[in-house]
Amino acid sequence: TCWMRLPPFRVIGDILKDRYDGASHIDNASSGQNRNSNNAHRNRPLKNPKLNNLIGNSIHSKRDNRRKKYGQQLKPFNPEHKPPGVKDLVYYEMSPGFCDRNPKLGIPGTHGRLC
Repeated sequence: TCWMRLPPFRVIGDILKDRYDGASHIDNASSGQNRNSNNAHRNRPLKNPKLNNLIGNSIHSKRDNRRKKYGQQLKPFNPEHKPPGVKDLVYYEMSPGFCDRNPKLGIPGTHGRLC
């Protein structure tokens, strides 16, 4: 069965932790939140139906489109950093600190407890 072919859970966890620790902070404009409507023409079918079938049946077409869609748009928050790679984790908002009290977000903080 497939579970016998997977690496040990510890190995998977270590890889995910490394990716999490190296996650790239991206610019909010490149995260897709403020996507420009001018890109809508890219998803229209081609005028020649034969070309549509060839492109649509390609085993690589969806993967290539995904690479173009995400690989070109994600820009680092800090322009001095390199853009994220295909396997990099990205984030566009900082996570709230759960040690400090924040009633607006419903975070009680850790007053009287070790954070």
